[in-house]
Amino acid sequence: MSLPPPDPSAPSSTTPDAAASGAAHPAAEAPVPATDPAAPAPATAGSVTEPAGASAAAGTRKHTALPKARTLIEALPWLTRHHGRTVVIKFGGNAMVDDELKAAFAQDVVFLRHAGLRPVVVHGGGPQITAHLDRLGLVSEFKAGLRVTTAEAMDAVRMVLAGQVQREIVGLLNAHGPFAVGLTGEDAHTMTATKHYARIDGESVDLGRVGEITTIDPGAVNALLDDGRIPVISSIARSADDGHVYNVNADTAAAALAVALGAETLIVLTDVEGLYADWPDSDEVISGLTASELEKLLPELSSGMVPKMEGCLYAVRGGVRTARVLDGRVQHAILLEIFTDEGIGTMVVPDDPSATHPGGPA
Repeated sequence: MSLPPPDPSAPSSTTPDAAASGAAHPAAEAPVPATDPAAPAPATAGSVTEPAGASAAAGTRKHTALPKARTLIEALPWLTRHHGRTVVIKFGGNAMVDDELKAAFAQDVVFLRHAGLRPVVVHGGGPQITAHLDRLGLVSEFKAGLRVTTAEAMDAVRMVLAGQVQREIVGLLNAHGPFAVGLTGEDAHTMTATKHYARIDGESVDLGRVGEITTIDPGAVNALLDDGRIPVISSIARSADDGHVYNVNADTAAAALAVALGAETLIVLTDVEGLYADWPDSDEVISGLTASELEKLLPELSSGMVPKMEGCLYAVRGGVRTARVLDGRVQHAILLEIFTDEGIGTMVVPDDPSATHPGGPA
């Protein structure tokens, strides 16, 4: 992958129990005669008689709430670590077509924003593009993991990404508040591309209107982030060479933008659990590896994983502290990865951690 070199320079809904809400315990509904041997001793001045069962109820409430408190405490060091940092998230795969997964994704991104992070969403739209091309009678063909895009298909790609997919993501995020703003790589020259040729068996292959990023201008994105917004960016870009608009792989676009923004983390959502150690002979997922280790594995990867892992490699070598590949089929995968000790998926780190952006936490 050819990319530009990095620039060095609800409040609780728990209902109170009857004792706590002032309702009388059955044993206290009528006064007890003073001569009754079972009558309780009179309360002394200043004492408070606890309704029967209140202590047990309070203990139950405390017990059931403790796991929630522990979860919050577990997240504390991660909240501290990532506060104020930019996180670029590539949204794609089945997570884009399942309503529950889409809703969970929007909740995760808005949570990041409220937790003090600066999330940026870069999206593709493979399933939606394929469905639209099928309706138009246009064949979807892939080479080297990339969609072959004719001039006619490019019109459909542009319409689906900017007019359908982006609008839906913005709507899902804005259901939680006025946060999301949609734009494409064309807007404010955010992304500039040139025609991309794939290499297959040593041969150069023309993919049509498929582009590769040449430059990133993060000005508009940074302005939105500084204003507390969540940028949602469609992966299409205009060429400075021929003026054409190109379909840019969203994994590649997200990686280039993460580097240009000096992001703390790049997150790539996929339809698999992560990077497998020996697929298809084993379903063991590699939890973490260095850039050099990943580079050695690239020739052995399936074509669909190559752009994703190349993007991760480019990101960490461009100063991004971590790049993570997560299973987008898991609800709240983003929160599980960032804010828990276990994490999920595969994390790529630089060979030399000191080479990451100087503003990042230790």
